[in-house]
Amino acid sequence: MKRRCVRWVTRSTSRRCDGWLDAHSKQAYSPARPRELCPDMSTPIDGLPIPLRYWAIATITLGVAMAVMDSAIANVALPTIARDLHTNSAFSIWIVNGYQLAIMISLLPLSSLGDIIGYRRVYLAGLLLFTVASLGCALSDSLPTLALARVVQGFGAAGIMSVNIALVRVIYPHRMLGRGLGINAVVVAVAAAIGPTIASAILLFGRWPWLFAVNIPIGIVAVALGLRALPRAARAPHSFDFAGAALSAATFGLLIGSIDAAGHGEQVGILAAELAATILCGYVLVRRELTRAVPMLPVDLLRIPIFSLSVGTSICSFVAQMLALVSLPFLLQNEFHYSAVQIGLLITPWPIATGLAAPIAGRLADRYPAGILGGVGLAAFSAGLLSLAFLPAHPDFFDVGWRMALAGAGFGLFQSPNNRAMIGSAPRERSGGASGMLGTARLLGQTIGAALVASLFGRVPHHATTVALFVASGFALLAACVSTLRLVERTARSQASQSDRVVTPD
Repeated sequence: MKRRCVRWVTRSTSRRCDGWLDAHSKQAYSPARPRELCPDMSTPIDGLPIPLRYWAIATITLGVAMAVMDSAIANVALPTIARDLHTNSAFSIWIVNGYQLAIMISLLPLSSLGDIIGYRRVYLAGLLLFTVASLGCALSDSLPTLALARVVQGFGAAGIMSVNIALVRVIYPHRMLGRGLGINAVVVAVAAAIGPTIASAILLFGRWPWLFAVNIPIGIVAVALGLRALPRAARAPHSFDFAGAALSAATFGLLIGSIDAAGHGEQVGILAAELAATILCGYVLVRRELTRAVPMLPVDLLRIPIFSLSVGTSICSFVAQMLALVSLPFLLQNEFHYSAVQIGLLITPWPIATGLAAPIAGRLADRYPAGILGGVGLAAFSAGLLSLAFLPAHPDFFDVGWRMALAGAGFGLFQSPNNRAMIGSAPRERSGGASGMLGTARLLGQTIGAALVASLFGRVPHHATTVALFVASGFALLAACVSTLRLVERTARSQASQSDRVVTPD
């Protein structure tokens, strides 16, 4: 689309605006105020112009890929790090737990902060903090310093994840929102799946500090791009709720701790105390948020049926994903005696199929209901997981590969439409809350999935991997059922709107 450069001074404000004037729509876009109109315009700009849109989405892609991949990378490196730092495995797990806990307790507070001070500021601050903390991780020479750096890195990752979807909503025109969310879904799914492979490759040629050092140049590039390309959105007038932030952090921190304790067979008394504290904090938080006009825990959005059903679908699907991704390496190594390199190759069809399906699903999401696309995708995901549970006694690469591809394609077909339904059902001024809830649902599902795998290994050690795949298939099927309920809600809303119309005679 052709644009010509314009410069004007408004009489009412005497402020000069530099930007582009769209040759067809006569709308102005200003780099200094990308989501706001220059003063003499009356129609809001829908998305960023090209090529600025490409640079902005590149910034989002780099940041999200680093934040998601770093969790998977650290899992693979734990034994090596524990050996080099002369500590045992029980203490080294805090390298992973500290990162995940920091993200979980700060996602919703930071998404609320993004509504107030701007998504751009929160994202860039998180990206800068993540990059600096990566340097701290690479220079760490003891477990306490590394664990502390990982906690700081987790807060940076939360800044990235809390508002990235809200930024995508600002970057892309409304008619192309599904396409933008499809790209984001590809990044999240592929980064999570190929993280272990990248970690193994880095450890093959270097020491573990390089796992974190590689983030530094990528982070610097992403910050530089973000300063130039990320848009400024309109800000909310309300103030930040510090008490709500503390309650939210306590509730989700205790919830994650309780789930993890249950998965690892913690003593009943300790587990009961953690659950009681979680319920108490959660009750106080919900009661408090119900009285607020703009709640930090988005209870106002959860009242929207499409939004709440999309959240439920997301949680169930990520439970299934984590159950499969954690148990499959054990199945392939212990049952079928594949090497670590072969396992990496066998899992590769999953992210490739996801990467191919998600952009297609994003385009389809702009035209077809998420209930249909999500239901079909999750049914295929469930079928793929079930077929992996029924692998033959001596599977070859093709036997495993097509099953992985089916599961990955199904997951990719579901994710973009689900994210679009969730974000699209929220008011634009609540994009930050919706984005934070999307990330919270994903992490909560992954945490539950990992805890279920740990519990199965403790209770049915000889058949844990196969049982985990059966359970994963069941969760995927449950997610498909929840997804299709959105069609019922859509039909009910359509019928209600038709019944509200009053037909008058001519």
